[in-house]
Amino acid sequence: MELILLEKVQNLGELGDKVKVKSGYGRNYLVPSGKATPATPENIARFEQRRAELEKVQAERLGTAEQRVEKLRDVSVTIQAKAGNEGKLYGSVGTREIAEAVNAIGIELEKHEVLLPEGALRETGEHEVALHLHSDIDVSIKVIVEAEE
Repeated sequence: MELILLEKVQNLGELGDKVKVKSGYGRNYLVPSGKATPATPENIARFEQRRAELEKVQAERLGTAEQRVEKLRDVSVTIQAKAGNEGKLYGSVGTREIAEAVNAIGIELEKHEVLLPEGALRETGEHEVALHLHSDIDVSIKVIVEAEE
């Protein structure tokens, strides 16, 4: 399936690139989320007319993400969770709990922006958690998981 990217997509291409992807990825993710459109002659012409507008929107998103990075640079959040004597949690701390903890200190964060490649946090202690704010911008914060009294 051949598509035109309407925004930068990590590991795929830049705004305006013509890319060939598997049909399921294009049909089920890229097109419905507004990140791409099928590469038909009509869509190519429509894209060229809207290129300046799309570049402006992308620049605004990048600027917003850079401002958020400055707020998040040295942030650490503490999360209370039930734990056993050895520091193992009875559950886990996932992306939702981390996003809620950051939102509680007044910084806006969506749960899909929290990256936990090794899975949810299952032990007490200090953890570095990566945040993916934009396709070009990643930042890490310190998450401290403490046992509830």
